[in-house]
Amino acid sequence: MNQAVQKNTLYVGGLAEEVNEAILHAAFIPFGDIKDVKTPLDQATQKHRSFGFVTFLEREDASAAMDNMDGAELYGRVLTVNYALPERIKGGEQGWAAQPIWADADTWFERQQQEEEMQRLQAEHRAAMQTAEELHRKKMAEEREGEKEDGGDIKDDPMAQAEAEVLRENESS
Repeated sequence: MNQAVQKNTLYVGGLAEEVNEAILHAAFIPFGDIKDVKTPLDQATQKHRSFGFVTFLEREDASAAMDNMDGAELYGRVLTVNYALPERIKGGEQGWAAQPIWADADTWFERQQQEEEMQRLQAEHRAAMQTAEELHRKKMAEEREGEKEDGGDIKDDPMAQAEAEVLRENESS
């Protein structure tokens, strides 16, 4: 999980059914000023889902509350208190994001344009490489043709003259 931890918001797990936001607020107020208390509801039962979030105004207060309340008992249940991860909203490219799906629309369009540009440049590069390769092949073929033509001209090549002389001597013997 590469999500940043929110140092002034605490996750409080293991809540009893009787605990509501007012009780959770009362349990954590001794540690400092509280900005917000939330207990997310289960859509089917309309009851909290055994956990909540307490947001303090100061990080130091959140730290003190976590140190003192983790493992503490509230309404007969042992609490688990940790720093909260950012709220996750369904959407984004990884399926879950800390912002709505439309928040990354601009960067998505930029990436699409960059990918199209890269594909265009790669196609141009491939075409240039093919052209260069064809030119090289033609040049090599022309050089080979030139060698064959030069090979027939014995007058200018002393080695070829010597080979031809040896062949004539062998034929006459």
